[in-house]
Amino acid sequence: MGAVTTESLTRRFGDVLALDAVSVDVPAGGVVGLVGPNGSGKSTMIRMLLGLIRPTSGTARVLGEPIDGDRAYLSRVGALVESPAFVPGLSARANLLSLAQLRGLPVARVDAVLDTVGLTGRDREPVKRFSLGMKQRLGIAAALLPDPELLVLDEPTNGLDPSGIVEIRTLLGALAREGRTVVVSSHLLAEIEAVCDHLVVIRFGELVYSGPVAALLERTLGHVEVQPEHPADLQALLAALTRAGHDVEPTAEGVRVRGAGGRAAAINRDAAAAGITLAELRTVRESLEQVFLDLTGRDEAAAAQARRGGGAA
Repeated sequence: MGAVTTESLTRRFGDVLALDAVSVDVPAGGVVGLVGPNGSGKSTMIRMLLGLIRPTSGTARVLGEPIDGDRAYLSRVGALVESPAFVPGLSARANLLSLAQLRGLPVARVDAVLDTVGLTGRDREPVKRFSLGMKQRLGIAAALLPDPELLVLDEPTNGLDPSGIVEIRTLLGALAREGRTVVVSSHLLAEIEAVCDHLVVIRFGELVYSGPVAALLERTLGHVEVQPEHPADLQALLAALTRAGHDVEPTAEGVRVRGAGGRAAAINRDAAAAGITLAELRTVRESLEQVFLDLTGRDEAAAAQARRGGGAA
């Protein structure tokens, strides 16, 4: 059973199509990245899964239960949507104790979640003294109070400095290793790329990819940077590789062979056959961030016009 399954999930806000018939099957366990440019519909999708707004059409199931039912599944879900809100003058512990009592949860969970997010020892300080990163960790602690099977975090690294991003990313990985499914949204793939097992990529309301990170990386061909030992051989190298059927372009110091990941040996043989000695032969694969940019690089003005001038969260 998948953690989240949607079928043609759609949401309109008046004339604005925020989410357009999205069908995904998110497996249980691990970290799932829900990524896309700002205004792509990520937060809209999260709000529908949490029962905060209703879909215009389509269906979804969370932990095997339909979102249009009694939503009993919400007792097994923890969520952090937007910036966490706490009483500034109260300590982290007091804030969490109040939330636990309001929700009828055992107070023993407070110590457990403080330890999980690394706030033990700082838990008696007033929240107003916390950095943004510490407040985000406290927000995740609040979401963990019910000991959820599924944890949904909407832009948890938004506004954090690099060290704060690393802290949250490390925490996400630790939570997934406990056996939870962690769904984390972001408009910057680089912030969560290293910890994700599965990706759902949305572009202006449309699903462009859903599957394992490894499978997405396999779609990248990369390129090979080639540099002749003698600069005078550059034009001859270009001609030789072109005759051999490679897709080439000149660079400042050599030749770039496009779409040639894994073909470095053949390039070396073709250069040697033309009597050219190479000083450099280097395979460069696209990063996952570049793949993401390629997938989501649609012109924003055209997208906005297609969606009748509106944006989606």
